[in-house]
Amino acid sequence: MEKRKLGNSGLEISPLMLGGNVFGWSATEKTSFQLLDAFISAGFNAVDTADVYSRWAQGNKGGESERIIGKWLKKSGKRSQVVIATKVGKEMEKDKKGLSRQYILSAAEDSLKRLQTDYIDLYQSHEDDSRTPLDETLEAFQTLISQGKARAIGASNYSARRLKESLETSETNQIARYESMQPLYNLFDRNDFERELRAVCIENGLGVITFYSLARGFLSGKYRSENDLYKSVRGEGIRKFLNHRGMRIISALDEVSQAYQTTPAAIALAWLMGRIGVTSAIASATSLDQLQELMSSAEIKLDSAAIEKLDTASQYPNSTQNSPAN
Repeated sequence: MEKRKLGNSGLEISPLMLGGNVFGWSATEKTSFQLLDAFISAGFNAVDTADVYSRWAQGNKGGESERIIGKWLKKSGKRSQVVIATKVGKEMEKDKKGLSRQYILSAAEDSLKRLQTDYIDLYQSHEDDSRTPLDETLEAFQTLISQGKARAIGASNYSARRLKESLETSETNQIARYESMQPLYNLFDRNDFERELRAVCIENGLGVITFYSLARGFLSGKYRSENDLYKSVRGEGIRKFLNHRGMRIISALDEVSQAYQTTPAAIALAWLMGRIGVTSAIASATSLDQLQELMSSAEIKLDSAAIEKLDTASQYPNSTQNSPAN
């Protein structure tokens, strides 16, 4: 299995990262264990989660995903084979959120306990916190790295401007810097990353781990009309993709997937893994069949004609120029 360097972190991860957002939500503990077993056994090594997963589900309080992963790590004994990426910053409780030094250090201890490990491979700011000075946040992460409780740090949901400011702050103060960026990026959602963030990541040697890599499941091709929205607990979030451009993308995915004798989801992930600057794509599964489909994407190498077809189909209105593929 191919492994890619994640920035200058020293970490090497597979081009597909298993999304843990479904653990304890649409995937039971038993199913989650099966998914983790199959994923790691197939040679993949990176799992994404967050302290807040899956607080949104009825009856949950947050931390469910980390707890399940922690139980699996203890049961499997495979901690050394797995790169665990988790996040801090989103609201766990009214007074438990943000990126202050005190909260980061406290939240890290909570995550370590739930994960049943003594270190986090990649600890990420889940979202920007404009109320906390950047140097305070980064110094807190430096403390965790110095204590051996985090191997590297990353950012998620940062603007290009704030990411640059964070990197400059790290350099000025000679403290830990973000080695990765986790942006929204997929065939449908291209602008946020391609407009400015990609250049910042490439110029500074950051790894890129994409989230919503299948646009909440839309790019799997199973949502083609409003009548399909009931198919998943995520269904209502798909509605915004059901427009002319979205259907054009699905049509192109259908054509390319038929040519490669695979599925639209596998092609959408293969396209993403081949983009300039992208290190790994996060995708989640709720069954072993879904997981097999996702994992197959890592073996697909799209030719230039397939890439051009997908690039053209996913252009925004009035766009006349494609972004480079690789």
